[in-house]
Amino acid sequence: MRQKPVVLMVLDGYGLSDDHDANAVYMAKTPVMDRLMAECPFQKGYASGLAVGLPDGQMGNSEVGHMNIGSGRIIYQDLTLITKYIEDGTFFKNEELL
Repeated sequence: MRQKPVVLMVLDGYGLSDDHDANAVYMAKTPVMDRLMAECPFQKGYASGLAVGLPDGQMGNSEVGHMNIGSGRIIYQDLTLITKYIEDGTFFKNEELL
């Protein structure tokens, strides 16, 4: 059986949202993207908040996005990593801080 080609298409700054107010992607004429999304399987990625290791509700950036692409796990950023360590108690056992 012949394998079908796969494309990983990363559109930096291209956001999909159900909120149509002031949504440039929704308001734009995008026939190619409309056709691709209608005919091809796709998956939305998440680029903000806890999904990419940032505090809940915080917008991501290129660096955060690129670090998370293909990692298969959350890569906690400094601020959320410190909060996570405080919550699970490991912060208070860190030899460097004692």
